[in-house]
Amino acid sequence: MSARLFATAGSKLFIGPAKAFTGTDFTASDFTSTTWTEIGGTTNLGATGDTAELITSTQISDARVRKMKGTRNAGSATIVCDVSYDDPGQLALIAAEKTEDSYAFKLQFNDAPAGGTPSIRYFVALVMGASEELNEANNIAKLNVTLEIDSNIVRVAAAASGG
Repeated sequence: MSARLFATAGSKLFIGPAKAFTGTDFTASDFTSTTWTEIGGTTNLGATGDTAELITSTQISDARVRKMKGTRNAGSATIVCDVSYDDPGQLALIAAEKTEDSYAFKLQFNDAPAGGTPSIRYFVALVMGASEELNEANNIAKLNVTLEIDSNIVRVAAAASGG
């Protein structure tokens, strides 16, 4: 089976309500009853994904550093949007930055097969920053939002219709 390439263009990012980490990894069913608000004007969706911490032990008799994987960290993502003062998703991001809560997020790719459903990524993140970037005269004002992902990333694959 050959890989099907797809463009980032057409992908959408959504924010949901505050959602606390439960101590166990989330599954897709943890997000089924969530009400989502699309974040408009996105120009960069950042990067997400787990990285394991490196644990080392320097063993004297072997003169070798032994290594193993430790805890996992889904990292941070910088989301960039064209500033829109009336976009409900951007307003939700700005409001979320002012709280101590983690929020549910849904990233929907533009990869649905004809008549099918697209791939989705669900996760929970703290909104750590929401700053406006103006730069030079011939630039569009940007909203830069930093998300610190505070959960596993749930991967839901694209599916053909009826499947």
